Amino acid sequence: MGLGNGDGTVEKGLRAMTSQRILIRNGQLITMNSQRDIYQADIIIEGKRIASIIPKPQQSIDPADFDLVIDATGKIVMPGLIQAHIHLSQTLFRGQADDLELLDWLQQRIWPLEAAHDEESLYYSAMLGCAELFRGGTTCIMDMETVHHTDAAFQAILENGLRAVSGKVMMDCGEGVPDGLREKAIESIQESVRLLEKWHGRDEGRIRFAFQPRFAVSCSDDLLREVARLADYYGVMIHTHASENRREVGLIQRERGARNIVYLHELGLTGPNLLLAHCIWLDDSEIEILRQTGTSVVHCPSSNLKLASGLAPVPEYLEKGITVALGADGAPCANNLDMFQEMRLAALIHKVRYGPTAMPAAQVLEMATLSGARAMGLEEEIGSLEVGKRADLIIVNLNQVHSLPETDVDPVSRLVYSARASDVETTIIDGRVVMFNRELLTINEREVIENCNRIVGQEDRFVVPVK
Repeated sequence: MGLGNGDGTVEKGLRAMTSQRILIRNGQLITMNSQRDIYQADIIIEGKRIASIIPKPQQSIDPADFDLVIDATGKIVMPGLIQAHIHLSQTLFRGQADDLELLDWLQQRIWPLEAAHDEESLYYSAMLGCAELFRGGTTCIMDMETVHHTDAAFQAILENGLRAVSGKVMMDCGEGVPDGLREKAIESIQESVRLLEKWHGRDEGRIRFAFQPRFAVSCSDDLLREVARLADYYGVMIHTHASENRREVGLIQRERGARNIVYLHELGLTGPNLLLAHCIWLDDSEIEILRQTGTSVVHCPSSNLKLASGLAPVPEYLEKGITVALGADGAPCANNLDMFQEMRLAALIHKVRYGPTAMPAAQVLEMATLSGARAMGLEEEIGSLEVGKRADLIIVNLNQVHSLPETDVDPVSRLVYSARASDVETTIIDGRVVMFNRELLTINEREVIENCNRIVGQEDRFVVPVK
């Protein structure tokens, strides 16, 4: 890939520019538009949006008219990947919670670690996660933070350029919740509203807020009812976990008198603005509630496998018209934030039960792009390469030994079944180049690594005794 503006200055110019005209030349576009067009074309970005898509052959374009010119000959140009369930607050805890099932994983490891966060540790945890996301072509996330210090995560996102919907976790009840995370419902609600009013819509809508009750196990009826009311009042999303684990489902049924989705529905939470992570253990009546209310689901295959939570019936959800997005979950349960791994697993694991034609590559890529946008209420802005949409896109080099020969193989198949995160060369968000030629441009990688290692390696608060 070549890039330049006529005088040989590349990285310096990239770092300095916040609003620019970019020409991406000669790429193979996977548009994800309504026709799912794939063709050779040039893309012109002006400011934060896609201004033109010019198929080959074309009229001559003068490179001198642009601030930056990127030669994508032989490369894939596609929408940025969208992860609809991430915990940036947990990136710092990678490798510290292996080989446990969900509730033990939370009570013994994750909750004590989250309670140990301060502003600095949360900031660098978010920066570390964003660096990994940029390297793997993820341009937008639904992020669930921890209870405290959420401003620090928003600040990291503001600085590095990620598109994110985020919010503080809400937890006002539940067995095993440490004192450092347990809140009073009114305080949780007040802090959430404060964050909403400060951060929602920042940078022309790149940063948005969602109410984030952790799951019904750790949230009271009163808190959840008020979340439903406030989300409707402010017109924002609600994001929570649901029916990830059999023990969790049993707890809710015993304590609240109904299965998880029925319970949330009775409290008024279901609808197009509710995004549910996991949804592995649903019965037919709960699936029907999702279908009727337009509630969306996030599938997290790596996390579900590693925590032995189970396999969500994703093909059944898709058959019923339920929107299903993809996400890696947190680094301590998936151990990386690699969307290419999530796509490959999503395509493979369901074939054992539903047959080899289940979850074809094109359907999985849609889950990782347009469906993620739809689930987060952003379908009009991102998820496909179309004129007028936000310029969130990536350039992927499939000329690698693990994805060759090219022959006449469908490029979507190569992306889902063969590609790796390391194949992403350039990541652009809102028209801003955040990674070029594998170099991060908005994150000081060395500083982030040094500080993350210092915080975890030298501070006893992040050492949780193994039980």
